[in-house]
Amino acid sequence: MIPMAGNSQRRNRRTSSKKGAQVGSGGKRRRGLEGKGPTPPAEMRKGHVKNRLANAKARQAARRPAARRGGGKSSAELVVGRNPVVEALREGVPANTLYVQQFIDNDERVREALRLAADRGGIHLMEAPRPELDRMTNGLNHQGLVLQIPPYEYAHPEDLSAAAYDEGEDPLIVALDGVTDPRNLGAVVRSVAAFGGHGVVVPERRAAGMTAGAWKTSAGTAARTPVARATNLTRTLEAYQKEGLFVVGLAADGEVELQDVAALDGPLVIVVGSEGKGLSRLVGETCDLRVRIPMPGGAESLNAGVAASVALYEAARRRRP
Repeated sequence: MIPMAGNSQRRNRRTSSKKGAQVGSGGKRRRGLEGKGPTPPAEMRKGHVKNRLANAKARQAARRPAARRGGGKSSAELVVGRNPVVEALREGVPANTLYVQQFIDNDERVREALRLAADRGGIHLMEAPRPELDRMTNGLNHQGLVLQIPPYEYAHPEDLSAAAYDEGEDPLIVALDGVTDPRNLGAVVRSVAAFGGHGVVVPERRAAGMTAGAWKTSAGTAARTPVARATNLTRTLEAYQKEGLFVVGLAADGEVELQDVAALDGPLVIVVGSEGKGLSRLVGETCDLRVRIPMPGGAESLNAGVAASVALYEAARRRRP
């Protein structure tokens, strides 16, 4: 009986050493040797930029147009002096009231200001004594003419991308970081309008706003190109990224050159810093990519308006059908 028991143990050992799946494996070893199939396309790979873009388009197509929340209003502004008032009226800067000093010397500029205000319509003409105009302007040399500019109604940053998707287009937005000259803001607004962009985002603090100077530099395009105001620019850029927009920051020491960026033809935010300091640290770190504009002539930097124009032109060229 003892030898028979030894033979049985040897047979069990031989049986357990046979090739193939053992009882209880569930075929896991065989499945582990199988491939995972072909690599899915970029649009289906989680985390890929094309997957983000595809998801954003799907969300926008599925939802109804969001209610516009608005970005608040600026304070009213006064344009003071005969030449500034005439220039503002010529350039179509929005205005609601023209104050004229009593017993003013009726020269050519005064007559032109009155004619422009009357031709435009919707501008109230108010006659006021000199002490009242002095009080309104805090003693500035108003020369008897004061033009009141109504508060500018800013859009909300989400309005810009939502309006683009509503039109069946990929958003093209410019965000300004640390740009304090209203003329630069006006130049950027003009370039955004020229190259088919959907608006400009400016920070709420320490940044240029839509003043009369910005209106004049925009050459009337501010009337049809929205400017949004962001409480926190970094969080606004992160929100755009979650929507599927690719955020490109312009920097002299950028990792790649502008013409080598493949994402310019999709949903895009171009971030432009100030001429002196460039992008702030947090904004630069938030960008998906920092790019540089090649300058064979050796210039150290471009002002915000010119840099935005160059980047917008390249993006618009890529988007041509």
